[in-house]
Amino acid sequence: MTDQDPRTLASLLDELPGGRLLRGERDTIVSAIEHDSRRAGPGTLFVAIPGFTVDGHQFLAQVGAAGASAVVIQADHADAIANLPDTLAVVSVPRTRPALASAAAWFYGHPGREMTVIGITGTDGKTTTSHLLTSVLEAAGGVTGRLGTVDTYFPGEAGKVTDRMTTPEAPEVQRLLRRMADAGCDFAIVESTSHGLALNRLDHCEYDVAVFTNITGDHLDFHKTFDAYREAKGLLFAALDESVDKGVPKAAVVNADDPSANAMLWRTGATPIRYGLDARDATVTARNIILRPDGADFRIETPDARVDTSIQLPAMFNIMNALAATGAALACGASLPDIGRGLASCTGVPGRMERIDAGQPFEVIVDYAHTGEAVRTVLEVLRDVTRDRLIIVVGAAGERDPGRRFGVGRAAAEGADFAVFTNEDPRTEDPGAIVREIGRHAEGAGRVRGKDFLEIEDRREAIRAALQRARPGDIVLIAGKGHEKSIVFGHESVPWDDRDVAREELARLGHGAR
Repeated sequence: MTDQDPRTLASLLDELPGGRLLRGERDTIVSAIEHDSRRAGPGTLFVAIPGFTVDGHQFLAQVGAAGASAVVIQADHADAIANLPDTLAVVSVPRTRPALASAAAWFYGHPGREMTVIGITGTDGKTTTSHLLTSVLEAAGGVTGRLGTVDTYFPGEAGKVTDRMTTPEAPEVQRLLRRMADAGCDFAIVESTSHGLALNRLDHCEYDVAVFTNITGDHLDFHKTFDAYREAKGLLFAALDESVDKGVPKAAVVNADDPSANAMLWRTGATPIRYGLDARDATVTARNIILRPDGADFRIETPDARVDTSIQLPAMFNIMNALAATGAALACGASLPDIGRGLASCTGVPGRMERIDAGQPFEVIVDYAHTGEAVRTVLEVLRDVTRDRLIIVVGAAGERDPGRRFGVGRAAAEGADFAVFTNEDPRTEDPGAIVREIGRHAEGAGRVRGKDFLEIEDRREAIRAALQRARPGDIVLIAGKGHEKSIVFGHESVPWDDRDVAREELARLGHGAR
C-alpha cells in the first residue's frame, strides 16, 4: 500500500459502479487487494473472479479464515456468503472482473492520472515499439517507465514482470504504475494486449496516446473470431475518450498500411496520426531506406520536417515499428531530431532477433516468432543475409489456435532449408502429437521427413540437432520463445531459456564464449 491515508470501504464504494455493501461496516480498512486467495491475509480486500477453470467464489471461506477484512462478490453469487464469518465485510457488484480493476486503481491512488500514458496494441511489434519509444522519450528528456511483456522498466532499472502472462492482472498493473509515478515518471508506456484489454486488466490506466501496430489472425483460440479480436484491440482507442483530462492532447497513432487502421480510429475522437510506407494518407513515413544485416538506415519524413536516422534492428517491419514509435513520440511533444537520436541509440530487444555468439562459425539467432506469419517474416529477413543454409528450430503451443501448427509448418517448409520441429509449451496436450502435426503440414508443402526436417519432441535435443547440422555460413534460427523463461508442461512451468540452452549446447560442441 502507498503512503497515503488508510483506505476504507466507504471511499471504494464511491468509485465502484453498482457496488453495494451487503454486510459489514463502511469504515472497514483495506490494507491489500488480491484476486488470488492464496495471497489473502489480514486486512485484505479479496475480489472473487469467476475464472476459466476456477471460480474465486469457491474460496471465500478460506480468505475469511485468513483474516481478510472484506470481499467483493458478483451479484449472481450472493448465495456464496451464507456461511461466512460476520466479521467479513461483503460488497456486491454486477461483474467482479471490471470491479477488480476499479478497486486496484482506487487502492493505488489512480497513478495513471499523474503521467502521460501511452498504450501500444497489435499482434506484432508491441515490445519492439515500446523499447524504441522508451529510448526516444528519454532522448527528448522525459523520465519514462515501461510495462511490457519482456520486462518492466523504471528510470535506471529494469526487471521481470512475469514469465507467462502477456498482461498481468489489474492489481499488478496498477502497482507498477504507482511505482512509475512515485519514481517521477513523466511517461508510462503500457503494452496493451488483446487479452489484457478484453479481460479488464488495463481498465483505469488513463491512456492519453493509443498506438496500433497491426492485426493478423492470431489468438483466435481466445477471441474465437477475427472481428472479436479486432474489437478487443479497439478497446484501447475507446479508452482514450474515457480517461481523465490531464491537459495532454489525446492522440490515436495507427498503421495506415493495415486494413484495420480505420476500425481503430472509429472508436475514438482523439487526434489521428497515421504512419506507414505505402498508404497515401500516412503523415509519418520513411524514405531512403537502406537495410543491413544488423539494422537499417532511413529518413523519417513528416509534413513539417525530416530527419536521417538508423536502428540497430534488421528488417522492414522494424522500420514500421520505428515509425509507430515516432508517431507516439510526436504526440507526446518530442521533436524530430530527438526522435532520430533516440531511435539510433536503442540497442535492441531481448529475445527479438537476438544473436548468440560463442565464437561459432555460423550465426545463431533467438526470436519470439511463434505464429506462421511471424516465422515467415523472420525467415524472409534472414534469407536475405544468410551466405548458405537457413535452419530453423520451431514448435507450436498446446491449447492454442491449432491453425498455428499449419502456419508454422508451412512457413518453415517454404522459408527454411532444414527444420527441426519440437515442443513449445504443450500444456495439457500430447507434445509428440503437436510435433507430428506440424510435420504433416510440412509434408503437405512437399518436404520429406528425415531429409528436409526432423521431429524431436525434446526442445534441448532439437536445438542440439540443429546446431550439430550447422556449417560455416549457415544461420540457425531458434524461434517461438524468445525472452521467455519457462516451458509449460501440463499445469507446471519448468525453467527454460532458449538463449541459455543455445549457449550450453554450443559449449558442448566446443565453442567457447568470446
